[in-house]
Amino acid sequence: MHNLHRLIVLRNFTILGQVIVVITAHEFFKMAIPLWPLVGVICTYGVVNLIAWLKQKKHAEINSRIFFLHLVIDVLVLMALLFLTGGANNPFVSLLLLPLVIAATSLNRSYAWVMSLLCLSSYTLLMFFYVPLPHVHLSDTEFMNFHVFGMWVSFLVGVSLIAFFVVKLAEAIRLRDQALADAQARALQDEHLIALGTFAAGAAHELGTPLSTMAVITNELSQHADQDKDKELKEYTQILRDQVDRCKKTLTQLSARAGQSRAEGGRSQGLQNFLDEVLLHWKNMRPSVHMEKTITPYDCDLYIMADATLAQAITNILNNAADASPDYVAFQAHWDQHNLYLKIVDQGDGFVATSIDALGQEFFTTKKEGHGIGLFLAQAVFERLGGEMKIENQDQGGACVSVRLPLAALITKTSE
Repeated sequence: MHNLHRLIVLRNFTILGQVIVVITAHEFFKMAIPLWPLVGVICTYGVVNLIAWLKQKKHAEINSRIFFLHLVIDVLVLMALLFLTGGANNPFVSLLLLPLVIAATSLNRSYAWVMSLLCLSSYTLLMFFYVPLPHVHLSDTEFMNFHVFGMWVSFLVGVSLIAFFVVKLAEAIRLRDQALADAQARALQDEHLIALGTFAAGAAHELGTPLSTMAVITNELSQHADQDKDKELKEYTQILRDQVDRCKKTLTQLSARAGQSRAEGGRSQGLQNFLDEVLLHWKNMRPSVHMEKTITPYDCDLYIMADATLAQAITNILNNAADASPDYVAFQAHWDQHNLYLKIVDQGDGFVATSIDALGQEFFTTKKEGHGIGLFLAQAVFERLGGEMKIENQDQGGACVSVRLPLAALITKTSE
C-alpha cells in the first residue's frame, strides 16, 4: 500500500520535529521537562517506524486493517508525548487531528469513525491526566505570547503535514482513475475486436461457397477462351482467376489462424526480409500505384517473429494511403537498438484537422464508402505490441502515418 510508504516518510519528519522541539525546550528555554521519558517514547517511535519500513521493503502485504493500526500507534505516541508535556494545555495538542485526516482520506467510513472516537477520547483524557508543564520565568503577557507562538507552530506543522499527505493521496487517486479509464478503453476496444473477429469468421464461412462457384465459372470461361482463341478474354479470365485464388487463400489463412497465438502461428524471419515481403505482397494487390520504398537497416541480422497481424496492419495503412493517393505512396522504415520506425506518406488531400484525433478509434472513417476498420485494426495491433501510431497532415499536402514499435515485442533472436 502506497499510503503506508507516505506515512513512513511523514513519520520521519515528525520524529525529527519532535527531537527539535524537545532539544529547544530543554536547552534554549531551560524547561525542566521529563527528558528521558520523552527520549524513550521518541526512540520507541523510531524503532516502530524502522520495522514498518523493513516490512514494506520486503513487499509484505499491507491491508487497511494494518494501516489503521499504524495510525493508532501514531495517536498513542502523540498522546504519550502530550501527557508528559502538559496534556491539553500543550499548544501541539491539535496535531491529534492529523491521524484522523489521514484515516478519513485513505480508509473507509468505519475506520474513520473509530479514529474520530480515539482522537476525541485522547483529547478528553489529556484534559484531566497529564504531567503539568514546568513553570517558566515569564510574565503573563510573555507567557501568553509564548503559548500563542506555540499554537502557530503547531498549526504550521499540521498544515504542512496534511498538505503533504493529502496532495500525494490526491495524485495517487488521479493516477488510479486514469489507469481505470485506460483499462476501460482497452476493454471496449477488445470487445470491438472480438465482435469483428466473430463477424470475420462468419464471413469466411459464408464466402467459401460463392468463391468456389466463381472459381468453377472462371475455369469454364478460360476453356471457352482457349477454344475461341480470344486472347483478351483469356487474359481477363486469368486475372479474375488469380483474384479468386487470392481470396480463397486469404480465407484459408484466416480459418487456419483463428484461435492461434502469435507464438504458435508466427515464424522467425529477418526484419528487412519481412518488410520486403509485406511490400511485395501489397504491390501485387496494387500494381498501378507507384511506391517509393526506403528501408535503412540498423542491423541486417535482426530477426523477428513474423506476425501476420502486423503484416496486415501495415497493409491496411498502405491501402488507405493508396486510396487517397492512387499515383504515389512512400514507405520509409528504419530501426535502432530499441525501436522500429515506419512512415507511410501519400499525396492526397489529407485529413480534416478536427477528425485526426478520431482516426483509428471505433470504426471512424472519412471515406464515403469506408468503414474505418483498417485503421482501427492497425491501431489495435500496434498497441498490442506496445507501440503507437501517429497521423498528421503534411505542410506540402497529403497525410503521413508514423508508427513506432518496440523491438522487444518483435525480436526472437539475433544471428551470430
